[in-house]
Amino acid sequence: MAEPLGSLVRTHTCGALRPADVGTDVVLLGWVHRIRDLGGVTFIDVRDRHGISQVVVRENVALMAVAKRLRSEFVVGVSGHVQRRSADTVNPKLATGEVEVLAAEIRILNEAKTPPFQIAEDGPVSEDVRLRYRYLDLRRPRLQNNIGLRHRVSIAIRKYFDEQGFWEIETPILAKSTPEGARDFLVPSRVHPGEFYALPQSPQLFKQILMIAGTDRYFQIVRCFRDEDQRADRQLEFTQVDVEMSFAQPESIYNLIEPLMPRIFKEIGREVTLPIRRMSYADAIAKYGSDKPDLRCGMEIADLSDVFRDSEFRVFKQIVADGGVVRGFSVPGGNKYSRSQLDVLVDQAKQMGFTGLIWVRPGSPPLCSVKALSEAALRPALDRVKAATDDLLLMAAGPADNTSKLLGQLRLAVAAKENLLNPEAFEFLWVTDFPLLEYHEEDGRWYSMHHPFTSPKDEDVDKLETEPGAVRAKAYDLVLNGSEIGGGSIRIHDAALQSRIFTRLGISEEEAKLRFGFFLEALEYGTPPHGGIALGLDRIVAILAGESSIREVIAFPKTASAVDLMAGAPSPVDAKQLRELHLNLKTQKPN
Repeated sequence: MAEPLGSLVRTHTCGALRPADVGTDVVLLGWVHRIRDLGGVTFIDVRDRHGISQVVVRENVALMAVAKRLRSEFVVGVSGHVQRRSADTVNPKLATGEVEVLAAEIRILNEAKTPPFQIAEDGPVSEDVRLRYRYLDLRRPRLQNNIGLRHRVSIAIRKYFDEQGFWEIETPILAKSTPEGARDFLVPSRVHPGEFYALPQSPQLFKQILMIAGTDRYFQIVRCFRDEDQRADRQLEFTQVDVEMSFAQPESIYNLIEPLMPRIFKEIGREVTLPIRRMSYADAIAKYGSDKPDLRCGMEIADLSDVFRDSEFRVFKQIVADGGVVRGFSVPGGNKYSRSQLDVLVDQAKQMGFTGLIWVRPGSPPLCSVKALSEAALRPALDRVKAATDDLLLMAAGPADNTSKLLGQLRLAVAAKENLLNPEAFEFLWVTDFPLLEYHEEDGRWYSMHHPFTSPKDEDVDKLETEPGAVRAKAYDLVLNGSEIGGGSIRIHDAALQSRIFTRLGISEEEAKLRFGFFLEALEYGTPPHGGIALGLDRIVAILAGESSIREVIAFPKTASAVDLMAGAPSPVDAKQLRELHLNLKTQKPN
């Protein structure tokens, strides 16, 4: 039976008591964490999000009777007297471990059913169960720490941008559908039959319009929505730190964002070394096989084409002659691999898409999986990748980008196997000079690599019609430990150039007006040069918390199949609601 809170007013949180509080009377309010009944004395750990305090009941028959009714997760109010623990009962694992509260009154404010998993222990629980009972999962220390960290990071971000003269401005959640990239979530309009709002994939057009409006510096910690497949680092709804500033160059964005990183990492007691390294997209692909390279493990991919241009190994010689490349990287300590381990590695490479993987053990002479390669050919390759005696050279050949991308996948697989991705290391990188456009063979047209409002580099504008694949963008990504945590660009601020981009993308004047008419009109009223970036708050906090999935730092995430197991969403709606929205559902008959 629940008792009223009555006159009980919390004096301290459950994590606040210290030796300085000995001799004072206190009131604690929280959940029963653990109970230890030793017969003549009962110890009750009371928990709230701030910590745990030990309450002791002894020599009080009425209170002992109340204590015997308590179960895990009951909500209680405790009043009592703070006393020092005896030396042999001090708990150094708790901030409150030197003191305890001798109970004078215990009120059971609410009872609780037995939880489906232990709250007091962070043991393994299936994700489906955790998400079904998310309100219980959120009571556990791991999730409380993660959500608390997210809060502190958000506060640090807001303070920083305020200091830099930015205004936080809310942009619409119900917006116009301007599909480009991921699918929109559509919201039917009741008062405009047959018409729809879209939930924003990002505030892109609105933040650019704010620059046209003279806002100068804008930011927002904003929810965004994309109807795309779920992954460990993606959710249907996610949070980004959206930033835009007028009269910006790429250097302006780098200089703005870099000092923010130490402020964020201060929340976990870590330092960030500035400035952040920069690398062009072309170099990132060539040297790491990825536009978001993980720099923690080294193993840079080297171009060995010139080494094998005149090789006696005809396969390599022909590939290079045909315009392909030979590339490879050195695995630290890889010479220890047995022949069977090397065979497994070669099989793994074939599953990734390699037509062949060649390994070389350094030595005198080197030992290679291809006997046709002599020491005279292999020695320069080993020197190029700086392979030590204990290392292993892995090589592949073929088209340039594809070869590096496959080696990049293999590089990360080997790094994970060899524990070379130190979770305590944080390696930042700016990736710059992305291609503006990418060609899709399946439908024979060009697409924006980022979005159609990204500005081409000034020196490449003349190539838009003649060499679209060679046009580089004023675009940049911020990468941390192999994850893209931010992406942005300098925007197109000239209406004529924006029209050229739309034409290059195969978007007709009529279609552009239909989809982006309000924005195109705004461009004609004196638009300043501007640019910005969006930082992924979920991904940043997950990395700070040491979590592999952003679901662990979001209070109420969806499952991998895009379902809210706790609330039961998505769910059907009744016929009346559908009629009000002027919708008729077509049900697919089973075959």
